[in-house]
Amino acid sequence: MKHNGPLSGVRVIDLTAMVMGPYCTQILADMGADVVKVEPPGGDDTRRISVGPEPGMSGVFANVNRGKRSVVLDLRTPEGVSDLNRLIADADVFIHSMRASAIDRLGFSYDAVRQRNSSIIYTNCYGYGRRGPHRDRTAYDDTIQAECGMADAQRQLTGATGYVGTILADKVAGMTAVYATVMALFHRERSGDGQEIEVPMFETMAAFMLVEHANGAMFESDLGPAAYPRAVTRHRRPYRTRDGYISAMVYNDKQWNAFVSAVQPDWAGPHLATLAQRAARIDDVYTLLAGTFAERHTDDWLELLRSLGVPAAPVLSLDELFQDDHLDAVGFFHTVDSPYGPIRYPGPPTWFSLTAGAVSGPAPRLGAHTTEVLADLSVNEPTNPPSR
Repeated sequence: MKHNGPLSGVRVIDLTAMVMGPYCTQILADMGADVVKVEPPGGDDTRRISVGPEPGMSGVFANVNRGKRSVVLDLRTPEGVSDLNRLIADADVFIHSMRASAIDRLGFSYDAVRQRNSSIIYTNCYGYGRRGPHRDRTAYDDTIQAECGMADAQRQLTGATGYVGTILADKVAGMTAVYATVMALFHRERSGDGQEIEVPMFETMAAFMLVEHANGAMFESDLGPAAYPRAVTRHRRPYRTRDGYISAMVYNDKQWNAFVSAVQPDWAGPHLATLAQRAARIDDVYTLLAGTFAERHTDDWLELLRSLGVPAAPVLSLDELFQDDHLDAVGFFHTVDSPYGPIRYPGPPTWFSLTAGAVSGPAPRLGAHTTEVLADLSVNEPTNPPSR
């Protein structure tokens, strides 16, 4: 199913695997790009890492590779190299997730690729930037969470060093690759120039973690350690109620005053009247609020807090997201037919008034489009590299 998303007409040659790169190209596909996923004869390992409706179609793979076309090429053979060069000649974007040394050995470095297509946008997705000493290290989400400070932030928050319950580094880096690639496409529209982009996971996640956690360490004078205290206090967690849990942020002065006036807790006083005072006593604030929230039922708190304009939410399970009334109302889930049955995909979270994105189709079986894509190349083979 084709659609007129904002990237309609853009062709992407996708040599990524696992999650970081495929998540990037999944978003590009949702936004209308024609993404040709080039896989080795054994396929992307993500095809085999979780449950799925058939072998080679795990749930993770099916989600991050939806709407793409799969072409199997053996880049260890002259035929595979030749076919990939032909694909590159008519592409807008070339994106890979190999280490720099590995892609160079295959003969598809940026310098090699731009000889075939001088206006191409070439996006590198890998663990560490090439200019640093770790450039040839292998990286996964777990190791990057450890190295970027996230696992230690969890220690401060929970008392035990640990990972967060999602592959956050992969997904943040994947989204970073999206915006970097689209920025380069925009620049090419203005100038006609292609260019190379580097999106290293470690640097991406270091920047992500230090948004708030750089804190006092940013300044030349010693103002304090690198950490945003409210985010890592061990009292920061959903509040227990009489019958469950609730998330609530009684945060700014307007919200605080409304809450105190309505609930009238005996611990409220002028020493907690301003945001600055509460920030300086954040552990005490969380402890006092926890005691108060334990006194009523979850639904009672939700009704009261929302009436006061205080942000509040129930604690949902992942399964409950599939029955959420708000997500249903905004059309968040897209049901797509596939050779292995209907799939209910979480759709693009963004909305466009003219060029809406959409899930354009299911993830492909391994090599499902090899014949189709290579046949198109034979018909449309350019006599010269495209110039934009």
